[in-house]
Amino acid sequence: MNKAGEIRVIALGLIQDGERIFLSEGYDPVKQERFYRALGGGVEFGETSRVALEREFQEEIQAELTNIKYLGCIENLFIFNGRQGHEIIQLYQCDFADSKFYQLESLVFSESPHHKHRALWIDISRLKSGEFRLVPEVFFEYL
Repeated sequence: MNKAGEIRVIALGLIQDGERIFLSEGYDPVKQERFYRALGGGVEFGETSRVALEREFQEEIQAELTNIKYLGCIENLFIFNGRQGHEIIQLYQCDFADSKFYQLESLVFSESPHHKHRALWIDISRLKSGEFRLVPEVFFEYL
């Protein structure tokens, strides 16, 4: 977890398949609401954001990526679990190398022994309607 006042650099991968997108589900216990965002994670010192993206997908869901294309940088200020967060997101568009990931409805993965997460395909229309909450909302500009 971040120390107070720390800006975190993360790399996220937007994987789209027709009218659906592959997202990770999160939950904010303070707001008591679910939210969804692209998969990825922190960029470590000495690695590029692209290398971090590929490493995170490998570590979290044992997936290799292909057709990786840099989309842009997003600055994200947010409140999670009652605390302010600040991220610099390096956003990539990519595809799964293995077609089996397109057949999955959802999968469960562990970021750490205590944190289980679910990743799933969600129809973009259900995000745009507000049925599912996409974060950060600026992601809509890239869909």
